[in-house]
Amino acid sequence: MLVEMTQLVDRDVYTQEGRLLGRVTNVVLDVEGARIDGLYIAEPNALLVEESRSINVPFRWVSAVSDVILLKYFPRRITVKKASAAAAKASDTPAAGGHAAQRAA
Repeated sequence: MLVEMTQLVDRDVYTQEGRLLGRVTNVVLDVEGARIDGLYIAEPNALLVEESRSINVPFRWVSAVSDVILLKYFPRRITVKKASAAAAKASDTPAAGGHAAQRAA
């Protein structure tokens, strides 16, 4: 499929089931490979992407480009992985060896 970048920006993107994912706000390029790598969607549909977080849809998932962009694949829903309470607490406290080692010396 041969398309120009300018044809992709501001196009609506639909899943294979016909659900609106969002509008392309930018194009991600593979400069070394001289090809389009992905479609950046700044505010995707909250029903498909948790918290409407920005996503990069791999261009290999694109099935067709016309008035809209149709995907041949998209996960049922993208969720944000929550850090466990223990992991979050551990990241808030300094490393064990840091201050304790200084006091012992």
